[in-house]
Amino acid sequence: MSEPHFLVHSPKDNVGVVVVEDLKAGTEMLGVVTEGDTTLNLKAEHDVPIGHKVALQDLGAGDTVIKYGEDIGKMVGDAKTGEHVHTHNLKTKRW
Repeated sequence: MSEPHFLVHSPKDNVGVVVVEDLKAGTEMLGVVTEGDTTLNLKAEHDVPIGHKVALQDLGAGDTVIKYGEDIGKMVGDAKTGEHVHTHNLKTKRW
């Protein structure tokens, strides 16, 4: 297997975390779901920095974001599958 471009912690997650430097839009990405050791493939629709999230499905404003199998916040903007998810379109529900 090739090295993954992103990791997903739980099959419940709707975002993955990019684990390579300089991920460019158009890249055919390999993802690994660590719980269960399965893989998935997505096309990067944006450049995504290492450590940032990528949408595993279409997400809209108001949707709950799941990472580590847990609610980490809500979308305040849209992100289609393969798009960048970060502070520009995701906010915590704490404040």
